[in-house]
Amino acid sequence: MSRRGNCYDNAHAESFWSRFKAELLDGVRFPGLAEAQLEISHHIAERRHSSLGYHSPNHFEKQLQTTSQLCPA
Repeated sequence: MSRRGNCYDNAHAESFWSRFKAELLDGVRFPGLAEAQLEISHHIAERRHSSLGYHSPNHFEKQLQTTSQLCPA
């Protein structure tokens, strides 16, 4: 374990996996690998992030594209 702020600090990854397990995998059994992959990819794409104003990455990106089209450089 390294000191706080060091590049070896994996707190973000640990936080992601703990929330992922609590939100999606809590006692869930998938019928097959394809269903699990689909559900996991959907969950990651639609998960709301506090750093994005509690929007999903897809929603945030669409909003950013709309805003950038309205304000040409």
